[in-house]
Amino acid sequence: MDEKELLETEEIELELFLQAVYLKYGYDFKSYTKKHIKRRIKRRVKLDNASSISKIIEKLLYSEEYFKNIILKDLSINTTEMFRYPEFFKMIREQVIPVLRTYPSVKIWHAGVSTGEEIFSMAILLKEEGLLNKANIYATDFNIDVLEVAKKGIYSIEKVKKWTKNYQEAGGKKSFAEYYTAKYDSVIFDSSLIKNVTFLEHNLVEDGSFIEANLIICRNVFIYFNNELQGKVLKLFLDSLIKGGFLGIGSKESIKYNESKEKFNEISFKNRIYQKKYLE
Repeated sequence: MDEKELLETEEIELELFLQAVYLKYGYDFKSYTKKHIKRRIKRRVKLDNASSISKIIEKLLYSEEYFKNIILKDLSINTTEMFRYPEFFKMIREQVIPVLRTYPSVKIWHAGVSTGEEIFSMAILLKEEGLLNKANIYATDFNIDVLEVAKKGIYSIEKVKKWTKNYQEAGGKKSFAEYYTAKYDSVIFDSSLIKNVTFLEHNLVEDGSFIEANLIICRNVFIYFNNELQGKVLKLFLDSLIKGGFLGIGSKESIKYNESKEKFNEISFKNRIYQKKYLE
C-alpha cells in the first residue's frame, strides 16, 4: 500500500471510529476538528502497539471499560492552570465584577472545567471582591475523572511558582499562599473556596441548557470544534445567559463568524469577553 492509499484508508478508519463511538456510547465527536481527533487516536494506536485504527475500534466496541478509561480520556482536553492568561482575570475583576455586584445573587457556569484550576482561580477572585458567598458556581465537564480531581483541589507544588506569578498579574490582592496548604510535593487548596461549587457531568456537544447564568466561561474548548458545532454551543451559551450576562472564551477563539454574534456586545476583544445585549 503506497502512502496515498494509506492516508485514504486512515481517513476511512477515522470516520468508522467516530461512528462507532457515537452508535455504541452516544458520544458525538464528529464535529471536533479532524486534526485533533486524528492526532489523539494515532497516539493511542502507538501506545497500544496496535497495527491500525481498526484495532482500536474493535477494542472499544467490545470493552466499555476501555472506552471510558482510555479512549474518553484520550479525547478529553485538559490543558489548564491557575489564572491562565492573567489579563483575562484582571479584566473580569475590573469590568465584569462591578456589574455582578449589582445582583442579589450570582450564577456562574464554567464549561469544560477540566481539573479545576480555573474554578479555584475564580473562587479566589470572587472572595477578594466580596462576592463568593452570594455566588453559585457550576463546574462542568464530560470527563468525570477530571471533575473528581477538581473536587479535591490537590495539585503539584511544582506549578505554584508560575501560578503565583499569574495571580499577581491578574490583580491579586493578597499573598497567593494564603489560599493553600503545602504538604510534601503537593498543595491543597482551601475547601471553603468551593463550598458553593456544584460539579456536574455535562457534554457541550449533546446536552442542553440547565441554568440562567450571569457569567459563562468556556476557554480553549471552541478551538477543537468545527464552525457548525461552535455555532451550536454559542447558541447554548446565549440561551443560558440572562440579558446583560457575560461570556468569556479563549484568547485564540472567536464568535466573529457565528450567527449569534449579533446578540453580544464586545467588552474586550483581546481577552474575548462579551456581554449579551439587554435588548434583542
